[in-house]
Amino acid sequence: MQKEKQIGELPYERFLQCGPEGLSERELLAIILRTGTRDKSALELADEVLSMAVYPRVGLLGLYDVSLEELMQIKGIGLVKAVKLKCLAELSMRMSRAVAKEGLVFRTPDLVAQYFMEQLRHKDTECVIMVSLDSKGRMISEKKLSEGSVRMSLISPREIFLEALRVRAVNFVLVHNHPSGDPTPSRMDRELTENVCKLGEMMDILLLDHIIIGDNRYASFRQLGYLE
Repeated sequence: MQKEKQIGELPYERFLQCGPEGLSERELLAIILRTGTRDKSALELADEVLSMAVYPRVGLLGLYDVSLEELMQIKGIGLVKAVKLKCLAELSMRMSRAVAKEGLVFRTPDLVAQYFMEQLRHKDTECVIMVSLDSKGRMISEKKLSEGSVRMSLISPREIFLEALRVRAVNFVLVHNHPSGDPTPSRMDRELTENVCKLGEMMDILLLDHIIIGDNRYASFRQLGYLE
């Protein structure tokens, strides 16, 4: 018992000696878990949790796609610890995206698709996001315009341009996903894009592209020739 106690306390002691930057992910996670079980230390429990990470994400970010139920299948992880782990994964994802967003310049459709691919490709319903840009193509903000049925949610162009004016956007990009995994634009997608594009030209706030996210692939209205 004494040996297990020392192993369990080691990450906490290393934190006090070295600070958080000196600890591995398993050690940081062991501190958050605090305790293991009768048969395994907090470090061993942390190893088991991290082994649940879903490819291609590894470590804490990999837990983003692991469900509460899957985490609770690990002996020693009850509902409270599972909720803490999911909150930790969500915080890790938000911090990762916040760092990626700093100084991010969307010069090509590929950069937009890469940024939103993991966020959108697993969703069961369509989610529409507006990305507001400054004159140099740098992201000012991203706003979820709608998320609903398995069909394209009806979006108000009025809401789009009110948001653009609010953040003083010069240009913007629309991004949405197809739950089927096929990013081919539908007739409704093309009609919405055409209407928004015409209004943008009138207001001098241009729609630069409309990106549709599929399963590890995407479609760009500009690349397809739907936007000049």
